[in-house]
Amino acid sequence: MAYRIVFATGNKGKMREIREIMADFDIEILSMAEAGVETDVVEDGTTFMENSFIKARAIADKCRKMGYTQDIVLADDSGLVVDALGGEPGIYSARYLGEDTPYSVKNAKIIERMEGIPDDERTARFVCAIACVMPDGSELSAEATYEGAIGYEEKGANGFGYDPIFYLPDRKVYSAELDPDEKNRISHRGKALVKMRELLQDKI
Repeated sequence: MAYRIVFATGNKGKMREIREIMADFDIEILSMAEAGVETDVVEDGTTFMENSFIKARAIADKCRKMGYTQDIVLADDSGLVVDALGGEPGIYSARYLGEDTPYSVKNAKIIERMEGIPDDERTARFVCAIACVMPDGSELSAEATYEGAIGYEEKGANGFGYDPIFYLPDRKVYSAELDPDEKNRISHRGKALVKMRELLQDKI
């Protein structure tokens, strides 16, 4: 049976980025839905890496029970860490103000909360932690950050989530204004996926 990579997400924007970054990897890459995996995972870890392993182990167990014994399961937990907000929204980034709340509302709230905070104190970063469970049960991990600041408005039509308010001072653009290829090269997820790809190349 050939290897498959099952990525524990249903986020279409995230899957698009994953496929772009791992395009030269000659393995089928599926989302949970595409793999036919349905399960609710309670992410009750206290760090991005803990949550990514909770997801990866749960999905791997589900895949094995479905008979997919050669699946490589990857899961990431990622989010926005704003220093002036005490690290919020952090591991609760996807659930900030409610899981079904549009990101336009979440972004507007963060900008509102940052009102009056000067440029040099608006530092923030995206964090991405990726966990991997191999068919033999062994585990791999990779983590990376994407440094920037919180802007004063939403700008850009690329990216998703918090990208429109994430400003890159050295480039003088918002993350959502970047060309997708450039963003994948410098983003938290892009860098973490490259690290994970290198680890996997030594295993398969």
